[in-house]
Amino acid sequence: MRRIFIAGNWKMHLEGRQAAELARQVARQAEDCPGIDVAVAPVFTAIVPVVEALAGSPVMVAGQNCHWEEKGAFTGEVAAEMLAAAGCRLVIIGHSERRQYFGETDETVGRKLQAALRAGLLPIVCLGESLEQRDAGQTLDVVGRQLEAVLAVFPSEQASRLTIAYEPVWAIGTGRTATAGQAQEVHTFIRQRLADKFGPDPAGQVRIQYGGSVKPGNAAELLSQPDIDGALVGGASLQADSFGAIMRAAESQGA
Repeated sequence: MRRIFIAGNWKMHLEGRQAAELARQVARQAEDCPGIDVAVAPVFTAIVPVVEALAGSPVMVAGQNCHWEEKGAFTGEVAAEMLAAAGCRLVIIGHSERRQYFGETDETVGRKLQAALRAGLLPIVCLGESLEQRDAGQTLDVVGRQLEAVLAVFPSEQASRLTIAYEPVWAIGTGRTATAGQAQEVHTFIRQRLADKFGPDPAGQVRIQYGGSVKPGNAAELLSQPDIDGALVGGASLQADSFGAIMRAAESQGA
């Protein structure tokens, strides 16, 4: 069975001391959820304090982005190797906010994915459609195109290291959430495309998270779906109690 994976994306919130305190609170909440995997993604400047706060805890630390080069004249960027050296085990790649505001493309997602693998990081690769694309019936076309950039560079023998996060753009930070059925439909599509590329066994090892206004009130229903293997949580991960409630919902599903 795929182990449920709950990750908190803290986005551009919390400086070092605040982030470290929240990390300690999350670690205490995670003690009650030994059957799932948990990660948090602080801002770059808070990575080291958070890693130190989580020492001895199973909670992992992720970077929110990385560059595709190891070093160079790329002002404002951070290499995957630098994240690993700072103590990160994972990195988020291709988040919709990176695509929407900072020019992320399917090509750069593929290059960053390769960089993450070279650095030994576990990638969380985000896919998702806009409201206009969903209303136009283009959801599977868009997600399929974005997924192809992943499949083109990801080796099947490393499938267990890959996490896909399906995040419908229209549900991120809006309070709107895809129904469990809508989410499962897209997750089923992703799983089938993975099977077409990798074969059924490797595809069965890839975890597919759902992201988009995940809250304590909807987590259990979403996580009960057969192809939803976790959640990439935004706003609700900034409070230990709400994030802990989502973790406990996941623990109950994995039990």
